[in-house]
Amino acid sequence: MFGKKKQKISLNDLMEQLRPDLSRESLGVGPAFPGVTPNPLLSGEARKRKAELRAGALALGVLVGWREVSSDGSPRVVLMLDVDTADGISFRGIADEDLTITELTRLAPGQTMPVRYRPAVMDHYVALAGDADPADVQKVADEIARRKRDGI
Repeated sequence: MFGKKKQKISLNDLMEQLRPDLSRESLGVGPAFPGVTPNPLLSGEARKRKAELRAGALALGVLVGWREVSSDGSPRVVLMLDVDTADGISFRGIADEDLTITELTRLAPGQTMPVRYRPAVMDHYVALAGDADPADVQKVADEIARRKRDGI
């Protein structure tokens, strides 16, 4: 009755206000991207997504850049990668990862790393695939190179 009615603000809008460097535009993913979760440990949806990504399809990502999200214990970073799949699909991928200080210091733009993605969802989320078999990574790299060479 008295005063203003409170305006509800979405989590994505709040994140964009608090961390403009994590906005859709600065990450280069566009309006369809669901956004970066503030803390995946507090979100059941984020934990489910991370589990699905760990079992996802293998692809190669070229590191474009990264943003540190938090440094409670081990640094949590959002990695931006240009991803190429063995199926010939290319997209900007976002990986939300906990890295060690050593891993963080080794990050360099242009670095190629194996990643996993969910082909059925295609929502820009990827996860680093440090556990991937080197032979499988080489097969994916060869297939990507063959498709680019043949113009497929």
